[in-house]
Amino acid sequence: MKKTISLLVACFLITAVGFAQANKKAKLNTADYALFGQKFALDKVMTEKEMLKKYKALKKGDTITVKFTSNIKSVCKKKGCWMNLDLSNDQKAFVKFKDYGFFVPLNADGSDAVVSGKAYVEIVSVDELRHYAKDAGKSQAEINKIKKPEVTYAFMADGVYLKK
Repeated sequence: MKKTISLLVACFLITAVGFAQANKKAKLNTADYALFGQKFALDKVMTEKEMLKKYKALKKGDTITVKFTSNIKSVCKKKGCWMNLDLSNDQKAFVKFKDYGFFVPLNADGSDAVVSGKAYVEIVSVDELRHYAKDAGKSQAEINKIKKPEVTYAFMADGVYLKK
């Protein structure tokens, strides 16, 4: 009898924790965010760690449609036309905006963001890397150190919510 009660209590606790995790993800509310680009539902949003796992499973040429939340590490300082999102473990996602159709504020560094769009792996040329470094305000010495292409976790966002 004690084993049955213990088993029922354990099952209840596991179920309660599962619902708490589901509710934790469901607590995102559009009223807490400013929208840039297309509107999207704030459901089934992955964490940056979950997104990093997805990226690690991708090969060049693969594309997946996802939503994830993360902290903005840097933004293009000229137009706000790209941003880097933290994926944890010193990894980042380089986010561009679909059809160059919208931008994010130049001072969005450090903000929390939720992005919706397509994730893929990209090889970025030296010229393009230098262009992005210039946009980020890097010194000419730092730009000159860029000598080889880079494999990048890329993201084409059709919508972005920034935490107010």
